[in-house]
Amino acid sequence: MQYRRFGHLDFEVSALGFGCMRLPTTGKPEQIDEPAAVEMIRWAIDHGVNYIDTAYPYHGGNSERLVGVALEDGYRNKVALATKMPIWMVEKADDFDRFFDEQCERLATERIDFYLLHSLQAPTWPKMRDLGALEWLDKVRAAGRVGEIGFSFHDAFEVLKDIIDSSDLWSFCQIQYNFVNEDVQAGTRGLEYAAGKGLAVVIMEPLFGGTLANPPEPVRKVWDEAPGSPSPVDVALRWLWNKPEVSVVLSGMGTLQQVKENVASAGASGVGTMTEAELQLIARARDAYGALNPIPCTGCGYCMPCPSGVDIPRNLQLYNNSLVFKGNTKGLNRNLYNDMPAGKRAEACTQCGECEEKCPQKIPIRQWLPRVHEAFVKK
Repeated sequence: MQYRRFGHLDFEVSALGFGCMRLPTTGKPEQIDEPAAVEMIRWAIDHGVNYIDTAYPYHGGNSERLVGVALEDGYRNKVALATKMPIWMVEKADDFDRFFDEQCERLATERIDFYLLHSLQAPTWPKMRDLGALEWLDKVRAAGRVGEIGFSFHDAFEVLKDIIDSSDLWSFCQIQYNFVNEDVQAGTRGLEYAAGKGLAVVIMEPLFGGTLANPPEPVRKVWDEAPGSPSPVDVALRWLWNKPEVSVVLSGMGTLQQVKENVASAGASGVGTMTEAELQLIARARDAYGALNPIPCTGCGYCMPCPSGVDIPRNLQLYNNSLVFKGNTKGLNRNLYNDMPAGKRAEACTQCGECEEKCPQKIPIRQWLPRVHEAFVKK
């Protein structure tokens, strides 16, 4: 296992972290296959993984309980444990203590090493700030119940920058990032900004909900034609570890074989270790994914600002992702759409046509935006 510096902290984290959102189940998502999941987590720890990430809602609330079981028999002392406050369920300041105490009970621990506000976004950040989330986090850290404080994030770079700059409590942040998401949400700009501020950057969705592991035929052809038919998973993970700003990459593994393969990839990883041929392969695969987008939007932003306030590039990007990267990302893109302020969603389009006059790709945006809205609100 390779280890990396965790931001400005005196902590060496394993390149691979175990994300406990997609554990093996016996049927429904909340029905975790406990023997298999415990075996996987402990095998990973025995082979060098020292960062375990979970959250209040994962597997219908059962992920934290399972992690508590897996960390029995001395395993708790071998890892840094991370979990997250379900901020969308917080209605009053007293809820912070209530949820935190419940999480500690589930995890069978008195202390959470790395504690995050879960999925901070533009609509939720002001609410958390006004409810005193930062003051509460500072209090539980001073009491020794929390080690380091961070947040996970699904929004635009400007929002990330605002959150980071708002407080010196943050030690780390967790962002969605992979080779097809360099310009999505926080993106490369966010990765570099956070790292430049001394924060550790935890990567989630390195395989975009597993979709990069099973590419559609046009993209699969790119991989198959490369010398040696490299594994899309291995190359995608090592592309992340090639970047010095990345602290740890979380993988939501569902089988012991996946754990073994990802641990092997982590062992071969390192900053600057990817070859030029591998970087070119990543670029070809990215282009192949881009060619599948039903809307040929490049995200240039020339259509902005919209007179009605619609975030046109973001709406089109979420729609493209929901169709090209199916499976686990469909619900995520729906949630991200519905989490946007109503005035920025496609439904706010007044059909004025100003955006189409400025679009260099000549996209019929007025035709697409109603379809985008319908796709994300239709049951």
